Amino acid sequence: MDDGITADSAATPHGGIHRHPDGPSVEILQASSGWGFLDLGKAWRYRELAWVLAARDIKVRYKQAVIGAGWAILQPLALIIILPILFRALGRPPISDEATYPYAISLACGLLPWQLFANGLRGASESLVAHQDMIKKIYFPRILLPTAPIITALVDFLVALSVLVLLMVYYQIVPGWGFLALPCFALMAALCAFSIGLWFSSLNAVYRDLRHAVPFLIQVGFFVTPVFYEAAKVPARWQPLYVLNPMVGIVEGFRWSLLGTGQPPWMMIGFSCLSIAVLLVGGAFCFRRLERVFVDWI
Repeated sequence: MDDGITADSAATPHGGIHRHPDGPSVEILQASSGWGFLDLGKAWRYRELAWVLAARDIKVRYKQAVIGAGWAILQPLALIIILPILFRALGRPPISDEATYPYAISLACGLLPWQLFANGLRGASESLVAHQDMIKKIYFPRILLPTAPIITALVDFLVALSVLVLLMVYYQIVPGWGFLALPCFALMAALCAFSIGLWFSSLNAVYRDLRHAVPFLIQVGFFVTPVFYEAAKVPARWQPLYVLNPMVGIVEGFRWSLLGTGQPPWMMIGFSCLSIAVLLVGGAFCFRRLERVFVDWI
């Protein structure tokens, strides 16, 4: 950690560390054009702050909760119980090939990566406004603020994963070699939430009404993502447009890694990787561009 920092609070963080042989190191922050890429090296030096913020969020969330981390389990478990009952009450069978595996398993495979994405995006989009006092008082790489909620969402995901494990044990389902790819799809879901969160966190700091768009986006996304159905059920004429949703390939890949016996959905996964890359690069430039006015607008 640097011994001393001097900065203009309205300036975009940019510059370098200057060390004097007889005194402390001083980091000078200079304004930039605003179109540069994020200084990932500086964010890495301050990485411990992201862990501290994530740990604080987890402690605050469960400090006086009755069942604590059990809420991360209760949310997907409630939908796993309610949705099949609702489908059958309406006389419509669940959209799944139950001759191959139970619908509850397929539903859990869709819910877990989706909730990882939704929780991460929700927290990342509000991160700058929620920490506006920190932004005004001290310097640190602002990119760490939308990063911390993604870490928190990953912790909740690991807790909720126990629901899927218990279901697979109950139904005596043993995953194949594709299980090794499971962490990759979980990280893709987290990266997707982070990429979109960069856009909404930076824009929400300037245009506060955009905060209302995030819950709407999550609600719509739940229905246009193969969470409670499989992507193969979508009509062929809609497939080219459907796969543009980055979460399609992630959810289908997650489901394949646990239940699939054939080839992975390479096309959907490829489109997801491409979409995430575009969103991440665009979000990074948007965040960098607006970072210089956060102090003035928040």
